[in-house]
Amino acid sequence: MRTLNFAKRNLKEIIRDPLSIIFAILLPLFLLFIFQQVEIPSEAYSLENFAPGTVVFGFSFITLFTAVLVAKDRGTALITRLCAGPMKTRDYILGYTLAVLPMVLLQNVLFFAAAVLLGLEFSVGILLAIVVSVPVSVIFIMLGILIGSVTSEKSASGVSSVVVQLVAFTSGMYFSGDMIGDAFAAVCKALPFSNCLDIVKGVLNGNYENLLVPSIIVAAYIVVLSALTSVLFLRKLKSDNK
Repeated sequence: MRTLNFAKRNLKEIIRDPLSIIFAILLPLFLLFIFQQVEIPSEAYSLENFAPGTVVFGFSFITLFTAVLVAKDRGTALITRLCAGPMKTRDYILGYTLAVLPMVLLQNVLFFAAAVLLGLEFSVGILLAIVVSVPVSVIFIMLGILIGSVTSEKSASGVSSVVVQLVAFTSGMYFSGDMIGDAFAAVCKALPFSNCLDIVKGVLNGNYENLLVPSIIVAAYIVVLSALTSVLFLRKLKSDNK
């Protein structure tokens, strides 16, 4: 119950900043619209490929919002006051995660709905892609909590913007890493973002045969980031309370 109450409080804090939510939704939608109006001779910009890229790119803003929220809570000593209660580290992390998931679903539905209006054929794959995108987004939520745990409110957005740029240039939403070179392609595959895109894109288009490796990589990142976030969050919690 305390986790749900904390999640509800966090959701209210997110809703209080509607401009940020609108920006996180409108920018990816704008990119989706623009690249469908310009005839670019590349398969990467077809709706079947670029719509999933837009979804994953939108998740990078989830990282930014989560980081700012956590850093703000630390800066206002809210978490310090909550420490007097029975909440544990997992309650905090789960509370932030549950609060952000409604925005994840909102992004997914709006992005795919826009893609359908632009010409993407509606299919069961769209519904499956929306469902699969939810666990994929946990990577970005954990990154947000991690950044918010080690930065101040002023620096959280700046550090999170690095994630936004990494997603844009290494996920494959604009171009394949192979076009730059083998070294860059290896870096893209080592990072989770291109694998997140491969999963969403594969589910949307019904290409399940090549999803095992990306799924393993994404699952490994979720486990590692969750563990690292728990450790650093607890460490900063203790240091903030001294």
